[in-house]
Amino acid sequence: MSQITLITGGSRGLGRNTALSIARRGGDVLFTYRSRANEAEALVAEIEGMGRKARAFQLDTSKIGTFPVFAESVKSTLQETWQRDSFDHLVNNAGHGTNAPIAEFTEGQFDALVNVHLKGVVFLTQALLPLIADGGRIVNISSGLTRMVFPGYGIYAAAKGAVEVLTRYMAKEFGARGIAVNTVAPGAIETDFGGGVVRDTPGLNQQIADMTALGRVGVSDDIGPMIATLLSPDNRWINAQRIEVSGGQGL
Repeated sequence: MSQITLITGGSRGLGRNTALSIARRGGDVLFTYRSRANEAEALVAEIEGMGRKARAFQLDTSKIGTFPVFAESVKSTLQETWQRDSFDHLVNNAGHGTNAPIAEFTEGQFDALVNVHLKGVVFLTQALLPLIADGGRIVNISSGLTRMVFPGYGIYAAAKGAVEVLTRYMAKEFGARGIAVNTVAPGAIETDFGGGVVRDTPGLNQQIADMTALGRVGVSDDIGPMIATLLSPDNRWINAQRIEVSGGQGL
């Protein structure tokens, strides 16, 4: 029986790469997207072209009140597509970045970040927990910015730091069901995150490459396969850990 992974924010960037990496290893995928249905449909087609199953759901992970209905949709899809009542892995990946000094940060910007990166992770996990199989896995996505300081990302990093603490508590509280919970913290990656600032700003890209032990900026293919590997049965004893995937950035 194939394993099933649910990825939030799965139609683009690191989420998309993670979905494809899981499919290449023989897994099936459920994923959410916020607004670009065409990208979600293209990813479903690509995964199904590999001989795996995939289903996409529209979801704004800042809208906590929609989570019960979403969970029911997931439950129905599991029964209709896989004849199952549970899935195996949850990857809390959806998110966005806001670059602004703390002295200038607005309440609206603060709420938008926290609602997705912390509140959304808490309450979506809560809503989906009855559908996660005993012995399953949860991966919460954090950031290398909880260790390294780049001015302008303080509130984003603080929200991600809260997720890292949350991960340890989840691991403790869900351990009775055999569910392992870990954090993956990517370094700077060339995606459209933050408007593609790392990818599209040559000076910043070179600055990050110069401060990285492996001499370059990361790409999605550095992250997705690592998450897929972490979810494999070979890594069943890794739990309550923060795993940074940054190529040795900021050493």
